[in-house]
Amino acid sequence: MEINKKTILLKGEYALMKDSTQETQFRKDTETWSILEQIARDGARKMLQQALEYEIQEHLENYQHLTDGNGRKIVVRNGYMPEREILTGLGSINLKQPRVRTRRFNSESSTEPFSSKILPRYLRRIPSIDNLLPVLYLKGISTNDFPSALSSILGEGAKGLSPANIVRLKKNWEDEYKQWSLRNLGNKEYIYFWVDGIYFNVRLDNERSCILVIMGADKHGNKELIAVSDGYRESKLSWKEILLDLKRRGLKISPKLAIGDGALGFWAALDEVFPETKRQRCWVHKTANILDKLPKSVQPKAKSLIHEMYMSPTKEDALKAYEHFIKVYEAKYPHAVKTLVKDKADLFSFYGFPAKHWIHIRTTNPIESTFATVRLRTKKTKGSGSRIATLTMVFKLALEAQKTWKKLKGYKLIPLLLEGKEFIDGELKKEDAA
Repeated sequence: MEINKKTILLKGEYALMKDSTQETQFRKDTETWSILEQIARDGARKMLQQALEYEIQEHLENYQHLTDGNGRKIVVRNGYMPEREILTGLGSINLKQPRVRTRRFNSESSTEPFSSKILPRYLRRIPSIDNLLPVLYLKGISTNDFPSALSSILGEGAKGLSPANIVRLKKNWEDEYKQWSLRNLGNKEYIYFWVDGIYFNVRLDNERSCILVIMGADKHGNKELIAVSDGYRESKLSWKEILLDLKRRGLKISPKLAIGDGALGFWAALDEVFPETKRQRCWVHKTANILDKLPKSVQPKAKSLIHEMYMSPTKEDALKAYEHFIKVYEAKYPHAVKTLVKDKADLFSFYGFPAKHWIHIRTTNPIESTFATVRLRTKKTKGSGSRIATLTMVFKLALEAQKTWKKLKGYKLIPLLLEGKEFIDGELKKEDAA
């Protein structure tokens, strides 16, 4: 028994020593990283300061031939401006910008006032810091939590991004959105459109805000945010206004296929503005709508039959699964069958496109997955204060998410579609392949 007690004591002492060793190692690692960060900041500061000196020297050399009546140089150094703190990805860096003085000179000579391209006037933080804002918003950080979040990223010395400054930066997004909404689309050519209407709570509005979004795939297979607009619900008029605006700004060629859910407003508007575009109803939405009209006891079996429809290798096999579903459920669950049958013409369009594209065009997942994070963000902030604030937030978050969008699989087949080549069951028609 005594031996066991000693063993326990020894184990306890070992555990304490181990914890102490780990704590000491952690402290050493932390100190090491702090030293490395300080070295990196000092190096960056010295390099930037030297670049400023070279820049001012080059400016002085450009005008060294200019002198006044007494032979004195007109453009000369005049000390330094007050030290300025710049917020960078390495933390705060203090810089002293050289100052230039221009003496009076005769009318035959001319100089341009010095303006640093390295350190523009009033710059307090590098642009990449502002780019952090939408990233943090996307992760659900609230305005009041920004200073602490940025301190963790940039170090304790990070300043200049108080909640008030964050609000000012968000207002700048409105101007950015307006410019983006007027950009020229004359050189654009899209093969696919994904569309969605997204509802958000607006604290200062009685109704939920509906943001209408169009995402596209261009001729190179790149996914791109095309339009973000504040609409009245998902009405035909709202969608028509967006589509006509795309044409007004230069979009001449209709997309080959548009993918969306059952919002009748969009499909009616599409028929009027881009009548050549084929339709593809989202199978995820359609599946949910059908299952909603079935008792839970039969939903698993029904879901497997629906899955068989849009995962079949050929359209013929898909239609066989479609007919089988109708025979099985029509008598007992006519409403579920009606939900399936009414969109038959728009459910199997994807079979006329390359099989490598099917994973992208059978559903609206490319746009749904993006705006799931946007919805999460607006929930965390309990909705935006106004409709324009909601609109610009969605725009900015979508642009940030766009950086992670991947090219279409099989994008090299897109030129064939644009040339009008025909695909049957995902394969290029033999006559067109010859």
